[in-house]
Amino acid sequence: MAWRHLENREHASNDDRRRAMMALIEAGTPVGIVAHAEGKTVGWCSVAPRETYRKLSQEQDDSEAGVWSIVCFYVPRASRGRGLASALLDAAIDHAFAKGARIIEAYPVDRASPSYRFMGVREMFVARGFHEVGMAGSRRHVMRLER
Repeated sequence: MAWRHLENREHASNDDRRRAMMALIEAGTPVGIVAHAEGKTVGWCSVAPRETYRKLSQEQDDSEAGVWSIVCFYVPRASRGRGLASALLDAAIDHAFAKGARIIEAYPVDRASPSYRFMGVREMFVARGFHEVGMAGSRRHVMRLER
């Protein structure tokens, strides 16, 4: 829920966040994809229409239609280093375009960044054809893929 609209964000409990996410899902709002292996959920990627998130960069043009955003990856520490984030990114790209995205936007950081690594690292997106269109703050690159 970090980039989603949530009242009283600073004081929301984990239960509040969980209820808000479930309300989005029950309303049919796209929220993301999960990865499964050996019958277990082993990862998550938040990918959805950009308008379902709060503002992601100062330069964001809210009049653009068909923009989907990738804002978060979760891979448990024990599963990291096995290519799961890359597989999630590939699946998120396929998912967004299959659901009608014209543009996919992401906000990764450089590998050496001390924060926001949950948004992915820049080279993972470059390898899939994303190009940089700006910065969101001092660490997050705004990158786009169009088809």
